[in-house]
Amino acid sequence: MNDAALIELRVGRRRALIAPHVGGAIAAFYDLGKEGDALHWLRPATAGALAAVNPLAMGSFPLLPYCNRLRDARFAFDGQLVDLSGDGNAFDHALHGHAWRRAWRVGAQAPNAVELHLLHEPGDEAAHHWPYKYEAMQRFELNGEGLSVTISIRNLADRPMPFGIGHHPYYPRTPATRIRAKVRAMWHATPDLLPTHLGPHPVVDALAAPDGMSADAFDLDSNFAGWSRTASIDWPDEGRSVTLFADAPFDHMVLYAPAAHPDLLCVEPVSNTVDFLNLDAAREDVGGGVLMPGEGVEARFGWVTGPC
Repeated sequence: MNDAALIELRVGRRRALIAPHVGGAIAAFYDLGKEGDALHWLRPATAGALAAVNPLAMGSFPLLPYCNRLRDARFAFDGQLVDLSGDGNAFDHALHGHAWRRAWRVGAQAPNAVELHLLHEPGDEAAHHWPYKYEAMQRFELNGEGLSVTISIRNLADRPMPFGIGHHPYYPRTPATRIRAKVRAMWHATPDLLPTHLGPHPVVDALAAPDGMSADAFDLDSNFAGWSRTASIDWPDEGRSVTLFADAPFDHMVLYAPAAHPDLLCVEPVSNTVDFLNLDAAREDVGGGVLMPGEGVEARFGWVTGPC
């Protein structure tokens, strides 16, 4: 990954590569072996993905100012209909906000840490249709235990702004990969992944089993409420594991393990479920929030590495 725009964080033989120009994403998080080989904790970006400036092919990218899908790219809030259908998002239902499709500005740096900043001004160009002005920050910090990310968003508009925050990490997936997590319930969905109801599902019990659930057990692109804010991805055949941890308001979890793509696996910390701005359901079930003018929120999540 010989991309001069990447920022390399170092602690001992541990590395993280940050791509401010590719949606403020994490391009790689890995340890160097004795022979110089890389042991990856997140799926690494390829040289081709960096050349194409493709956030969807990074190790993890930010979700702002909302997570997941919004039905027909529209929602009503505070007496206003917000239409995001022309903001350059290539999906039928607006997906993951727009911060991942924008370049971020580099701020304070240290050998093991860096801050990225984004200022959103509403406009007519692609990825600027969100009608509320806001600022966001990500701070990446590498240490001997793992990699942490502090993410914040502040409403700079003169009216209330709905919001959601999250991150979209991809993990190495092998036939032996297992996932462990405690969740309360799963959002059942239509074929185009819009939620219908929150309820039980066999995957809830499978995730809570002592040895977790195989990444191949179900065909999943699913949202879960009542997440305990910790989840482990295990590679028992390799004797290693990475644990995702998160603060509130990351009270929801997304699990993406599609049967059609056995190389893809995502376990995502998010603050809201799919279509949260259009769902008629309890706030604790849909998540998200509202920031008053000048108000902001900050939260931390990250990964701790260790033996399986």
